[in-house]
Amino acid sequence: MRPGTSTLLVLAFLTAACSGPAGVAGVSTHPPAAPMAGTPLDDAGSTPEPAFISAAVPPTGDEPVLLPPPKLSKFEYTFPVKGCKVSYARKLLVLPKTTIWADKGCAFVAPVSGTVREVNVQNRWVPSTDRGGDREGRYVTLLGDDGVLYLGGHLDTVAEGIAPGTKVKAGQTLGTVGNTGNARDTASNLYFAMTWKTDANEWWIRRGMVEPWDYLDAWRNGNRTYSPAQEMKAVRKKTGPLPACSVACSAKPEVKGVERPQRPQPTRKPVQPVEVGPLGVEVPGVGD
Repeated sequence: MRPGTSTLLVLAFLTAACSGPAGVAGVSTHPPAAPMAGTPLDDAGSTPEPAFISAAVPPTGDEPVLLPPPKLSKFEYTFPVKGCKVSYARKLLVLPKTTIWADKGCAFVAPVSGTVREVNVQNRWVPSTDRGGDREGRYVTLLGDDGVLYLGGHLDTVAEGIAPGTKVKAGQTLGTVGNTGNARDTASNLYFAMTWKTDANEWWIRRGMVEPWDYLDAWRNGNRTYSPAQEMKAVRKKTGPLPACSVACSAKPEVKGVERPQRPQPTRKPVQPVEVGPLGVEVPGVGD
């Protein structure tokens, strides 16, 4: 090596070191390169490119499974008015019964299988007497297989073949909705009541002792095994089987000259014609 060559190399090395940016060994001192388009940034405050925003898609799954209502008794019930639009009160007004408003002629059906107990086809009620036993007009009572006595009153007609002792199934037609009895000046409706087995002359028990609307709601909305039998037994135990009448009990005294119920007239046997002779003597064999 020529004299002075080493000096030149040292000067060249120092020049190169001074011309580069200062830094720490192992760490680049060059500015970072500009990010490429579409590359996500690590800065939390930056907004990602649209290509990296995914649409929210709900997870897919099977359709929900509809479970049947729980079975609450061994009996099957049905709503007592069939095939018509109805409405009814769901609170105690005067008596523990309800009025089911429906068009005249709608079917009144057995709410449960059982045996027909009473059938009244005569409309005896008049406002001048207002006798308690006549207020429901035409009616049918049904002793259900569940032990509950059901009453459907204010009927327009009683179905053919329905008589005391007739066995019926739930949903079988017993009559048609009307406005007989003390409903004669109202819209047509079904007087519906529930109680226990009682004698025919104990009309204040027959007209209803168990509030029915919770059971009607259940039968109408699909729980057809909700039974009033237990509540009926509880009420009977509390009041006794023959409680005294306490609401709307008295009839009005009958007054002469006022409206009386129409009673069917007996059919008389027609009189056979008889031919008589000139002296008023009957001619034998004629007209027999």
